[in-house]
Amino acid sequence: MSPDLHFLLILVLRMAVAAAFVVSASIITERSGPVIGALVATLPISAGPSYTFLALDHDAAFIAEGALSSLPVNAATIYMGLAYAVLAQRFSMWISAGAAIALWLVLATIMRQFEWTLLGGLIVNAITFAICIPLLKPYRHVAKMPLIARRWYDIPLRALLVASLVGTVVTASGWVGPRVTGVMALFPIVFSSMMLILHPRIGGPATAAVLANSAWGLMGFGLGVAVLHVAVLQFGSPIGLCCALATCIVWNLVLWWNGRRKKVRA
Repeated sequence: MSPDLHFLLILVLRMAVAAAFVVSASIITERSGPVIGALVATLPISAGPSYTFLALDHDAAFIAEGALSSLPVNAATIYMGLAYAVLAQRFSMWISAGAAIALWLVLATIMRQFEWTLLGGLIVNAITFAICIPLLKPYRHVAKMPLIARRWYDIPLRALLVASLVGTVVTASGWVGPRVTGVMALFPIVFSSMMLILHPRIGGPATAAVLANSAWGLMGFGLGVAVLHVAVLQFGSPIGLCCALATCIVWNLVLWWNGRRKKVRA
């Protein structure tokens, strides 16, 4: 088998695996309501496969530097969620989602210009969450979550979006370097697909509730990225990736348990 054909087959396999993860997680999100859906959506179901496949092609130093670039970009995602939640109350999907994604691109481009440290990335995330979580509170609940009827193109569209992201990140990583790769790996595929697919059928406020509930989960995702940066340098990429995933899962389980406890008390 020629090297080019081998690379192409491996790339297609990686894209297919990543797409399967995102499609499965998004189906769970649709069926479980805004709170559980938000917790599932903030797991590393898009960035995780990207970093896993990057680790197969690059050393631990590359992954660590990429994670360092990804950390402040996580803050851009929460700003995107806030922008969409506000706009979706009154405007169409194209205006709400278009403006939110454009804001993410602008913020990510600005953040890419700086040399980030671990402390700097954590501070940016802390400030962002301190600002955005109170502002998102009014949008976290809807009177009734509408029933979602899936259309024939939903799964292919989601699969195409995430497969394209993974293919771009893996293919371009060798020549754009770890800093740009870290930014690309955190492009909010899951949130973007939710906005584009859910908004037309259940309305802006209900879709906004899913994104608004994701704020606390994104905080755990940011911690997972920070853990990835530290752990891959200390223990290597496989253990580092597992530690980052465990951080996200434990954080979201704690959020779920806390929510259940509050409901019992109420």
